[in-house]
Amino acid sequence: MLDVAIIGGGPAALSAALNCRQRNKTVKIFGRSLDSSLLYAAEKVDNYLGIPNVTGEELLNQFYAHALKNGVEFQECRISQILSMGDYYVVNAENQFIEAKAIILAIGLSKSRGIPGEMEYLGKGVSYCATCDGMLYRGKKVLVVAENGEGEAEANFLADICQEVSYLPLYQPVTALKENVKVLEGKPVLVEGNEAGVTGLKVGEEIFGCDGIFFAKNSMPPESLLFGLNMEGKNIAVDRRMATSLPRVYAAGDCTGAPYQIAKAVGEGLVAALSAAADIDQMEREKK
Repeated sequence: MLDVAIIGGGPAALSAALNCRQRNKTVKIFGRSLDSSLLYAAEKVDNYLGIPNVTGEELLNQFYAHALKNGVEFQECRISQILSMGDYYVVNAENQFIEAKAIILAIGLSKSRGIPGEMEYLGKGVSYCATCDGMLYRGKKVLVVAENGEGEAEANFLADICQEVSYLPLYQPVTALKENVKVLEGKPVLVEGNEAGVTGLKVGEEIFGCDGIFFAKNSMPPESLLFGLNMEGKNIAVDRRMATSLPRVYAAGDCTGAPYQIAKAVGEGLVAALSAAADIDQMEREKK
């Protein structure tokens, strides 16, 4: 079991990971490749104290090398869900399940654009993880909305257990779907439902009835990763310790709101790491 799992990959994540290692905690970063960070594309960075006139790529590589030298581990993957197990958490990293005592969310600005009804029916027919929730829909009709090819594996898994699986790709080309998966065309507009849960998905002007909808996204809305995570608009709500509304879950960087600056992200990553280390130590003492 890890002491701390960090979700991200930018300056806040790297700072948090480095400072967790400085407190002798086991830590791993789960996220996309370095070139997916907004900082990577910056032509010039001249406002980070002590390291003037560098490109974003150069600065990020320096951060990465520093963390790597101190024993930080990296796993390039997409995180679809984090489950609370009481005194620890389980991170779903593309169907590999990793246990951690604490979580630091450093996921940057959410690029996910939900549709009306999506968050309203989360857990009531809307899911972001087929392997987690698919068995709930055995023998039922489901629909997969995918922003990338990873959704094809989700649809193929569901095709083995569900009565009917429809697939709405928001990308091209579709390459590896099973024959019994029906491919739809159009733009998702609205998740429809009632008090019992999801009843269908509106695509353009047409409504497709279903019992469940699975979204495969390039980036996840923070509140869909962890149930019970308090938000302030699109930002994760934190206190001065970078603690969220959930025990031993912290957030740092752009996902906590403006200003969107490297120095702020690095500083918040440090605070989150120190808070996580202190709270883990306290939890361990209370167990004795």
